[in-house]
Amino acid sequence: MAKTVAICTLGCKVNSYESAAVIEQFEKNGYTQVDFDSVSDIYIINTCTVTHLSSRKSRQMIRRAKQINPDAVLVVMGCYAQTEPEAVSKIPEVDLILGTADKGKTFDAVEKFLASEEKMCIVSDISKKTEYDELFVTSYEGKTRAFLKVQDGCNNFCSYCIIPYARGRIRSRNFENSIEEAKRLSENGYTEIVLTGIHLASYGKETGGPYLIDLISELNKIDKITRIRMGSLEPTVFDDEFTEKISKLPKVCHHFHLSLQSGCDETLLRMNRKYKTKDYEDAVNRIRCAMPDSAITTDILTGFPGETDEEFEKTFAFAQKIQFSDAHVFKYSIRKGTKAEKMENQIPPEVKEKRSQKLIKLTSETKKEFILSHKGKTVDVLFEQWHNGKTNAFGKEAGVFEGKTDNYITVLIKTDENLSGKTYPVTITGEENGFAIGEIAD
Repeated sequence: MAKTVAICTLGCKVNSYESAAVIEQFEKNGYTQVDFDSVSDIYIINTCTVTHLSSRKSRQMIRRAKQINPDAVLVVMGCYAQTEPEAVSKIPEVDLILGTADKGKTFDAVEKFLASEEKMCIVSDISKKTEYDELFVTSYEGKTRAFLKVQDGCNNFCSYCIIPYARGRIRSRNFENSIEEAKRLSENGYTEIVLTGIHLASYGKETGGPYLIDLISELNKIDKITRIRMGSLEPTVFDDEFTEKISKLPKVCHHFHLSLQSGCDETLLRMNRKYKTKDYEDAVNRIRCAMPDSAITTDILTGFPGETDEEFEKTFAFAQKIQFSDAHVFKYSIRKGTKAEKMENQIPPEVKEKRSQKLIKLTSETKKEFILSHKGKTVDVLFEQWHNGKTNAFGKEAGVFEGKTDNYITVLIKTDENLSGKTYPVTITGEENGFAIGEIAD
């Protein structure tokens, strides 16, 4: 009988990449991947701890796995396991704990556990990690875009953020290995590559190069790759030189996720962010001048300790000014071990919620305006999957497929044909509930 493995991935695109690499370890050794809700021999939860809610979700998924199959081996790895191994070890269902630097050892660790049936905790001191752990991915089950992880760690130590403690200091992937994996992914049918990292902008800085722009320039030369999308970047990356070089690379997607966190300089200072709102606005202006159709997306944190009504209104006004094409708005939650944990003037939950909802409403409106600015235009859409049906602009009985434009607009079209992995020109005809509605152009 075939051995089976199931994985639940929480959190960021870096975790998605690492999960894919871990699954390939098992598949190469005779395992078959099954859905996480199915009965499986091995369950792996790749955890996140960026917020209090993500840690809670990690615990929920741990308990859920053993409810499905009490006899399964349960592996917990990732950021929550790294930062709180003692808490995870107290969960009786857990058999094996792996930190963020040890994911490459997952299969071997499971084999060792199966031989001994002794619970193990493999969590090393991430702060001492100086070399990038090479993982390799050749395919993504059910995906038309491929993540390419090229960087790990962060040196910034923002006062609210647990990530440097979960991921360690900056480490860049070998340049040649990065290019080789991109080529292999393109040969396997992936035309869009999404560059990911914990602090992507720092690629090459600890080694003295090659740098991020060098990597992107080389990826741009790979024939079968048609799109290069970047993960989250600091606004300070977009100086005149970087912006000019990026704008001349035809395969770079005109979608830039610039993490804001706050639109108030006083709040940014307490957050220990390394820029001011003027720097952010200048970066956006450079991008829009060089690439006018660009989508600017962001993260905004509400309710940071000491955030007054006046400070929040500055953030709201800044978001109005920038006109984001989309935003992830989230509420501050205390992370143990960070500077912000001990800050005075913690904001009440109801105030955080009110501010969050106000920003969500604004950014939903600006997202709609961005989509409608494309009405009547014909754009290339890389189709991904059948629409989930929660919002069906064509009626519940209609087949609806969704895909993304270069500048990250999700487009729905009515069709009964499976378009996954195909790119077609689509004319945008309208907007509904955050989606562009379109028709394949003649």
